Amino acid sequence: MGNVILPPDIDTPRYIYDIKLLKTTLAALRKAAANPAYRLHYAVKANCEPQILRIIAETGIGADTVSGGEIRMAIDAGFAPEKICFAGVGKTDAEIDFALSTGVGCFNVESVEELQIIAGRARQAHRTAAVALRVNPDIDAHTHHYITTGLAENKFGIDRRLLDKALAIVAESEYLRLRGLHFHIGSQITDNTPFAILCERINRLQDEYNNRGIFFETINVGGGLGIDYDDPAANPIPDFSGLFNVIDSNFALRPGQEIHFELGRSIVGQCGTLLTRVLYVKHGFEKKFAIVDAGFTDLIRPALYQAVHRIENISTEYTDTDIYDVVGPICESTDTFATDLRLPITHRGDFLAIRSAGAYGSSMAMQYNGRSLPASYFAE
Repeated sequence: MGNVILPPDIDTPRYIYDIKLLKTTLAALRKAAANPAYRLHYAVKANCEPQILRIIAETGIGADTVSGGEIRMAIDAGFAPEKICFAGVGKTDAEIDFALSTGVGCFNVESVEELQIIAGRARQAHRTAAVALRVNPDIDAHTHHYITTGLAENKFGIDRRLLDKALAIVAESEYLRLRGLHFHIGSQITDNTPFAILCERINRLQDEYNNRGIFFETINVGGGLGIDYDDPAANPIPDFSGLFNVIDSNFALRPGQEIHFELGRSIVGQCGTLLTRVLYVKHGFEKKFAIVDAGFTDLIRPALYQAVHRIENISTEYTDTDIYDVVGPICESTDTFATDLRLPITHRGDFLAIRSAGAYGSSMAMQYNGRSLPASYFAE
């Protein structure tokens, strides 16, 4: 959490955002993405706090959105509509119409059926929809199966065998304009090998279509770059250079072509911490439970993905330690943040910091059990 000074009476659970770290991360990203062919987009689903969005929009990068609501939030925060991509497997007619009316830069299309609907809605609106066809590359990103998106059996993307049909639909419609191809293989990827494999498959695919006279002005390789959940203090900035070096070394860039990236977690993940207060320390016969006031309604990743976040007791000065299960108040057994976790001797009223919670924390919060959504605190 850096040098954030917390008021002693601060309400919890609450997200604490280190704005200085966010800005440092954005600067590192911009420096690493020096290739003039690169176009950066922020994945709004990772964190849609208005203040976070405004800071990211000020850098001039674009936005990756997956709903009409995210498009509206991005525009309200200052993202240029022409730099907004609209993805998602279940775009409603109303969302498509809204995206057309705002002039988003590109629809990332997930199926032949969706492409046909977009063409029809564009015709009715007398507008042209720029589209990128999301191709499913069937690559195992070696991450949790709930956040792998590039395998053949996933719901995302167009099967390679249907790509010709999709291209024919675009060619036949005066209301569709082909921008390029879109790929996304998963999330929390910490080994860059899958990105190298993706580049090789895109190269072969482009060679095939270039030989047939079909060229793509943009290639969107998605996002997925992981962060260090184990030791966020030691590695607050993700390995942006490693990702871009892999792309530079393996991607066969065509003249005039742009490469688009959709980074989310790697931009905001480390700047956010979920602050929670210990309500009780429950002593069982075999276990001790640190029962806190945050639950999976505030941070669902551990319950949903079995995700592990570093948890620190930031109140106590005790050097002696004990082992605890850190659990929340929700009436579900899955409301557990950690099991058999060694912490300094912990007491009622201590603050625990759940680190690396800037991505997919507040944006996935809910009001199950009639709970209030967590508030946010922004610190420079």
